[in-house]
Amino acid sequence: MKKLGLLFMTVILLGVITFSNGLTIYTYESMSWIEDNLVQKFEKKYNTNIRVIKLGDAGGIVSRLILEQRNPKADLVIGLDQSLAVKALEEDLLVPYKSKNLSKIKDKNLLFDKNYYLTPFDYGAIAFIYDPEKIDQELKTFEDLKKMNKSIIIQNPSMSSTAQSLLLWTIAIYGENWKEFWKSFKNSILTVTPGWSESFAKFEAGEAPMMLSYATDGAYSYEYYKQVKYKEFIPEEGGYVQIEAAGIVNKTKNRDLAEKFIDFMLEEEFQKEIPLNNWMFPVINTEMPESFKYAKEPNKILSIDSKQISENLDKWLKEWEEIMY
Repeated sequence: MKKLGLLFMTVILLGVITFSNGLTIYTYESMSWIEDNLVQKFEKKYNTNIRVIKLGDAGGIVSRLILEQRNPKADLVIGLDQSLAVKALEEDLLVPYKSKNLSKIKDKNLLFDKNYYLTPFDYGAIAFIYDPEKIDQELKTFEDLKKMNKSIIIQNPSMSSTAQSLLLWTIAIYGENWKEFWKSFKNSILTVTPGWSESFAKFEAGEAPMMLSYATDGAYSYEYYKQVKYKEFIPEEGGYVQIEAAGIVNKTKNRDLAEKFIDFMLEEEFQKEIPLNNWMFPVINTEMPESFKYAKEPNKILSIDSKQISENLDKWLKEWEEIMY
């Protein structure tokens, strides 16, 4: 029995040593594609091991980091956008890193964190998608959306990064009058779901002719069905771009590997996999699949200062709930 106990303890100890020498990544559920081959390539190149832990929507990543703040279990997080970055930085969850590959990023406006706590790896515009067989009126502006009685499915901005982007999008357009817009827009909304997947299921089932989604949905449709069934609508006031980023967790014991993985994410080998797996645009110039000619990019990009978001987001979310419920 003593030998069995000793063997058991040895196995546990080896496991702890192996785990501490590897890299633990927190990300959201649909980033699972990086486990198909990219993780293995990195492991082989650096003779290490990687554990990818998927935490539902991106909002779950920040919540988990806060819970583990005193004794962090992750070394690297992948998938925080501009809104979630605010909370992560407020809570001192990340450390800065200036990647040697930053010069490859094609548009410096994508570097939304000027202090390098977060490194962008993809981006895409939020859009409304709709069935053209069910909506025949011409859509131009946000004001046109207010005329669509119970016809739009959106997500909850307290639970979904896509919906949080919609809220910020309307604030970027209407400024202090954003609440007046939502009071009228509320009548156009059929239902509010927790996340994107629930919205899409209802949209596909025909419960409403329009939903909040992404401007790359046309590319997805063409890639898999060789047809573009739905259309994307970005109001002429401008589009709101969601930028996704990676960051190194504060107090990590594997900082060197975490830095190498961020460098790896900005190399073509990683970036070329983004369009057909994450359905976003890569941040470096790389050959794009044919289907992306059906992805819509806004003519004008709107944004809100991150300091303004940091100071007001909780208040805005509370005010949004008071209007909607």
